[in-house]
Amino acid sequence: MSFSDLFDSEFKSRNKGHFSAIVRVATADGSLSQEEKEFLDKLAVRLEISQAEYDEILENPLKYPINPPYLYSQRLERLYDLSRMVYADHILGPKQHDILVKFALALGFTPSNVHYIIDKALSLLVLNVDLDTFIFEIKNMNR
Repeated sequence: MSFSDLFDSEFKSRNKGHFSAIVRVATADGSLSQEEKEFLDKLAVRLEISQAEYDEILENPLKYPINPPYLYSQRLERLYDLSRMVYADHILGPKQHDILVKFALALGFTPSNVHYIIDKALSLLVLNVDLDTFIFEIKNMNR
């Protein structure tokens, strides 16, 4: 196996784990709303999840291990991506805040400050900031 094959394999595995975690969050209440389904469809395309993999993960999201990023900056990058998708497409409408809280908790943010982080993330998206500014502002929001 070549180095590039190994990298591609690890990348795909990480994306499947990430997608699986999001599916678990979306289906935690026992059902999948139309808005959540549309969000998952767009996320699958972005994470390069094939239709067969998508169906398999929806059927059994526990098959793939959750691999939340270890580094805080990587968690912020994922939060930025998810927040941008939710905010930019307005897929979830008034549920934006609630679903982002669920995603942030799944990414490993603590329940005690997750609402502040989501509020800050959404306010930064209103300002259309880039990833570097987003990470800086979230890391320094209490200073």
